[in-house]
Amino acid sequence: MTRILVSEVGPRDGLQSIKQVMPLEAKKAWIAAEAAAGVQEIEVGSFVPPALLPQMADTAELVAFARTLPGLNVVALVPNAKGAARAVEAGVHGMSIPFSMSETHSIRNVRKDHPAMLAEIRAVAEIASAGGVHFAVGLSTAFGCTLEGAVSEDAVVHLAEAAAEAGAQEFSLSDTTGYADPAQVRRLIRKVRGAVGDMLTSLHLHNTRGLGLANALAGLDEGITTLDASLGGLGGCPYAPGASGNLVTEDLVLMLNAMGLDTGINLEKLLEVRTILRDALPDEPLYGFTPDAGPMLDYNERIAK
Repeated sequence: MTRILVSEVGPRDGLQSIKQVMPLEAKKAWIAAEAAAGVQEIEVGSFVPPALLPQMADTAELVAFARTLPGLNVVALVPNAKGAARAVEAGVHGMSIPFSMSETHSIRNVRKDHPAMLAEIRAVAEIASAGGVHFAVGLSTAFGCTLEGAVSEDAVVHLAEAAAEAGAQEFSLSDTTGYADPAQVRRLIRKVRGAVGDMLTSLHLHNTRGLGLANALAGLDEGITTLDASLGGLGGCPYAPGASGNLVTEDLVLMLNAMGLDTGINLEKLLEVRTILRDALPDEPLYGFTPDAGPMLDYNERIAK
């Protein structure tokens, strides 16, 4: 049975995109409940200045808490070397940096052009290596940008190669703006894999135009083994206009489990976690078809194969 890692990014990518600050205890309850449901990796927050994203001010406390949960891989996003140093000090198992393939988005998101970001990646790689922390690079806006439009696939390949030379250990292709389609996903995975090989393991998909699961399936066909998702579809990018809607964790887990793939996640327990979000964020809409329709009548027979 093929093992697929579903990486929960809601506590970071979901919460950074809403105005309300979720209480620390509610975040802890969310993380603990997902871990109990079998989720093995959670991006608990990001090490950005609290003045920019007050929603992420308690990330170090969340790392400390999440580290107490058995078997959970605790990861965080870092925007630069300063954030990386804080992440290592907090005790993360892994960290990732967003590297926007659209230079316009990069400047808007982290105030750095491509040469400056490659220098930052090199600095973060050194910090990660010294701290014994796994370091991944998310190739953001890889499928298109709401600020620039189309992004050159050859440019994505070139920038991935440059990031590998700068010290990245792993790569994710990120559909930050919900522009990807399945054919594009297959094509870009093959091109980037041709440059960096098996260092490309992950997809970070948004469901902005309803293509999230289709794109995930295309990625699986190309050998992708890690898929990011957000409980209730929370999330987007605050610096990419219109880029709402992460892939819904509940719908993704239903699809993968029903296909006979091994996620290690109990869907019934996962669906119960929504109550925590509903209580803590009563004004935020939660998305997903599975919570409303429930699993198929023969779901248990499908996952027992």
